[in-house]
Amino acid sequence: MVGLGKITKKGKALYLAYDQGLEHGPIDFNDKNVDPNYILDIAKRGKVSGLIFQKGIAEKYKSKVPLIVKLNGKTSLVKGEPLSRQLCSVKEALKLKAKAVGYTIYIGSRHENIMFREFEKIEKEAHKRKLPVILWAYPRGKGVNENSGKNLAYAARVGLELGADIIKIRYNGKIEDMKWAVKSAGKTRVVVAGGKRKSPSGFLQDAKEVMKAGAIGLAVGRNIWQAKEPLEVVSKLKKIIWGKC
Repeated sequence: MVGLGKITKKGKALYLAYDQGLEHGPIDFNDKNVDPNYILDIAKRGKVSGLIFQKGIAEKYKSKVPLIVKLNGKTSLVKGEPLSRQLCSVKEALKLKAKAVGYTIYIGSRHENIMFREFEKIEKEAHKRKLPVILWAYPRGKGVNENSGKNLAYAARVGLELGADIIKIRYNGKIEDMKWAVKSAGKTRVVVAGGKRKSPSGFLQDAKEVMKAGAIGLAVGRNIWQAKEPLEVVSKLKKIIWGKC
């Protein structure tokens, strides 16, 4: 695996995700968390494994927390088959001192071949420069069941087949499906998306289940920075991921 030691600790990880502003608009934010400085403070004090930004925020807000730059994106305003195109180059990410790059592919979209081709070029360049590549692999498109265990495993396998170092997938709430997805990913590591805001108890239970299923950690946004006590959530997640910290 390429350079995973910079974005993992003892082979595990907790990433703080803050790329939702492009993907969802400001609907996810309040007066506090709309400010990237608030997120930077959580990341620094919580000592997370990595911080996920789009390039614009990464350019304007600096942090000593390992940076993961998301290289593609789209808004929620365009309807139909999803297509997320490259917005930032590997070279730009390196200038921003990124320790890894990320890219989303919507498998099952009729545009998946465009995203496959972009990812292939990104992966080749990033690995040439010893930079890990994280693939957001989400089943999505007309007639695609996003929550089926079959498609969850398919998404994980796509990451292995395309050469990703880490795959970020969703959890459908079924631990046996997650176990099969992790096996399907082979030697490629799996992290699980935090997803929409849930009750603290429900979210932490999900975290326990995905770790038991063999994931190396989570990439969490709203369930941390929308929480009343985000550092408390971080602390509890770290105990689930690493045991006693």
